[in-house]
Amino acid sequence: MLMRTDPFREIDRLAEQFLGTTARPAVMHMDAYRDGDFFYAAFDLPGVEPESIDCTVERNVLTVRAERRRPTDDKVELVAAERPMGVFTRQLFLSDTVDADNLEAGYENGVLTLRIPVAERAKPRRVPVVSNGNGRKQINA
Repeated sequence: MLMRTDPFREIDRLAEQFLGTTARPAVMHMDAYRDGDFFYAAFDLPGVEPESIDCTVERNVLTVRAERRRPTDDKVELVAAERPMGVFTRQLFLSDTVDADNLEAGYENGVLTLRIPVAERAKPRRVPVVSNGNGRKQINA
């Protein structure tokens, strides 16, 4: 048996490890940011049907699960299969500074966007400063 040397085999192995394969899809890419009284998390999920997306919050762990499927029609002949298929999962650990009970999710143009309000107890608040008349200041919080 002859074996050919493939100089790109190690590069392919590393790419599969970081980017995933069709059997083990890569991680869903995400951006997260805060804008005023809300945190946002945007996940790239192109080609995913909205009904296959599942968002759950248990304790302080947010889990996003989505599935991308290939056409299953018997008449379809697959010529190339380069896009990762299967189930994608990502977990985020939420801090106590967010109100996970009022999380909102929307899916548009292949992007799942989660809107998570900042908890009232985590918002900045003004502390009044009062004087007791003898030049000393007393802070009531």
